[in-house]
Amino acid sequence: MPDSARRPGAHPHRRLLWLLVIQVLALCLFINALVDVAIRRSPYIGDRGSGAVAQCQQVEPLFPKQETPELAQMDDYISSSGFLNKTVARMAGAIKIPTQSYDDLGPVGEDKRWDVLFDFAAYLQKTFPLTHSTLKLEKVNTHGLLYTWQGSDENLKPTVFMGHQDVVPVAESTVDQWTHPPFGGYFDGRFIWGRGSMDCKNNVIGILEAVELLIDAGFTPKRTLVLSFGFDEEIGGGHGARNLAKALVSRYGKDGAAVIVDEGAGTSTAWGSTFALPGVAEKGAIDVEIILRMPGGHSSVPPAHNGIGVMSELITLIEANPYEPHLHSENPFLSLLQCGAAHSPEFPPKLKKLLPSHDGGAFSKKDKLALEAAKAGDLVKYLFTTSVAPDIISGGVKSNALPERTRVLVDHRVNVGDRSSDVKEKLTKLAENIAEKHNLTVHAFNDEPETPRSIKLNVAYEALEPAPVTPTSVDGVTPYSVLSGTTRALYGEQLLVAPGIMTGNTDTRYYWDLSAHIFRYGPGWDPEQEGLEGIHTVNEKLSISAHVKGVQWYSLFIRNMDEADVA
Repeated sequence: MPDSARRPGAHPHRRLLWLLVIQVLALCLFINALVDVAIRRSPYIGDRGSGAVAQCQQVEPLFPKQETPELAQMDDYISSSGFLNKTVARMAGAIKIPTQSYDDLGPVGEDKRWDVLFDFAAYLQKTFPLTHSTLKLEKVNTHGLLYTWQGSDENLKPTVFMGHQDVVPVAESTVDQWTHPPFGGYFDGRFIWGRGSMDCKNNVIGILEAVELLIDAGFTPKRTLVLSFGFDEEIGGGHGARNLAKALVSRYGKDGAAVIVDEGAGTSTAWGSTFALPGVAEKGAIDVEIILRMPGGHSSVPPAHNGIGVMSELITLIEANPYEPHLHSENPFLSLLQCGAAHSPEFPPKLKKLLPSHDGGAFSKKDKLALEAAKAGDLVKYLFTTSVAPDIISGGVKSNALPERTRVLVDHRVNVGDRSSDVKEKLTKLAENIAEKHNLTVHAFNDEPETPRSIKLNVAYEALEPAPVTPTSVDGVTPYSVLSGTTRALYGEQLLVAPGIMTGNTDTRYYWDLSAHIFRYGPGWDPEQEGLEGIHTVNEKLSISAHVKGVQWYSLFIRNMDEADVA
């Protein structure tokens, strides 16, 4: 799940443990900070109000109407020890193939490190024979796997499942820190250990398990099912998902898919309730390169402020002017707060009191609700705040020579409801403040060349605006209502479904034109393993219980979408 470049060859940023980690840890911190500290039991229990409930309607569990003895047998089989043992073996086999994505990979077909993906594709073909004999498989840019299970009704838009074959590399220096080998696929009776077990070979294998079982049970879809598996998501998806998405948009047209489900947020407990949190939005991203030019000279005769000093002053000014928390009406975290107020017995009363300030999207310049919610900590705050982080700095070439050129790269993750242009405007003003003080010229986001005494601002890589927010209406039959109903059918009506938000970016960034209904959701849930211990680091492991639940969810969702009155 990358937090990295937005095009091939772009600089990889430090990977935060986001997606499920952000969702789970943020909500856990929310409980600790706003419930345990502020109040343990809300006085509003039993008085949550019909208005709040109306803003967070929960759909009834949705079960497929079509039932045959073979499908019933399939459902029983998925819950059996026989299936568990077989899917453990298949997951282990997938983990044993080290499909690592490296930041410095060369072009596909030239860099031999891509070739391990041939082994993975061959493994899938051997492991899921019915899928490969029934579905049409196309290779996109050599390693992108595009499966099509053609439906009988061409008037129905397809369901699209996504996943990625690649994994984050394992550093040689960390191998001996693993409890079990990172590419061993060891099963201890509860967890499967290894790189990619949670990110996200479990999704790829889980989807294929569901399809294989449905074929074996004699299911034939009315609605076309598409499986789109990229191969470089961990380094930005520019070779894989970008080309897969182009192929699908070319085939089905703009908004040509009914729904897309990719990896993403999962399930978490908060405020005395359990929430499934399908990601319906992603923050944007823009990296800004700041280049400061000042006269050089011998360092034995320095000016009062040289280039490094002035750049340090600018960085200090940037950090002293952070973005304020702001919950725009379209931000899914606002919907989550409304769901908590409507259904959760331990929802903090102060937040409940402030929620009406956002009714109709109107609030004062200071967003009191966002400011109060942000007190839970940074993992919560940055779900509705543009982040700014100077990540890379360089300047100077010799100990006795004054720096003539100093460079810093500043990473921003743009709040849902804001634009990358807001970042440009703010940085320009801050740079102009420093430039006026030190008699420098500002060249901001234009084609003007660097000049000897100047501050130049450039967009370092392709800026990414916040993702379009997926509709979450449950009036009538909608993709969100089908997803919600499927989830509650699997886990019970005590589970609440609320919109989630991603602070990082998945391969779905390339699929915006294919469907307005994009969900970033990991459906497998083990109540005893909330969180993603080991993701992108040592001891990554997968709960086999969660994996089996994921297979059940995919099989149910395919059938529910097949029957849904959605074009």
